[in-house]
Amino acid sequence: MTGRATPAFDKTALRLRMRGLRRRLAAEAPDAAARAAERLPLDRLPPFKAFAIYHPQGSELDPVPMARRLAEGGAATLLPVAETRDRALVFRVWSPELPLEPDAVGVPSPPRMSGSMTPQLIVAPLLAFDRQGGRLGQGGGHYDRTLQALRRTGQVFILGLAYAGQELAEIPMEPHDERLDAVLTEAGYIELG
Repeated sequence: MTGRATPAFDKTALRLRMRGLRRRLAAEAPDAAARAAERLPLDRLPPFKAFAIYHPQGSELDPVPMARRLAEGGAATLLPVAETRDRALVFRVWSPELPLEPDAVGVPSPPRMSGSMTPQLIVAPLLAFDRQGGRLGQGGGHYDRTLQALRRTGQVFILGLAYAGQELAEIPMEPHDERLDAVLTEAGYIELG
């Protein structure tokens, strides 16, 4: 095949490479989540009554240490739930003692009885990020659909959580891709845009 690669093709190859890199970074820095949480500047975040983290899959950086800091002010902690494979995520109230059940894509999530809320702050997992706010996700589009819907209806701040080594010079972005407002890594907090 000749010609120019499409953004989808570039992203597929990039995802494969970045998954391998993230696994290596996770093995090299098992304390990265705790170090990132210590570097979170709470005073630089917008006000929020509810925030969403994620249930880490594979080598994703664990957001729980950061969630403890975010919850100190009394904000509700939420987890995303995919009720179907092709719609925006909903966010349900979560606490560490709550039993989780698989959602429509198999990710452990709070049950329906836990109730849902709209977060003003979302901590997003990622495979890679750039300084322009570009985010490379897993490719399912769940976060992009969700962030687009939330941004249409109100203020939401998107904070990526990553290893510092996941930063790239530029991520190929498509019109439907939503950008991050900031990223937190074990090396520090980065405002993007």
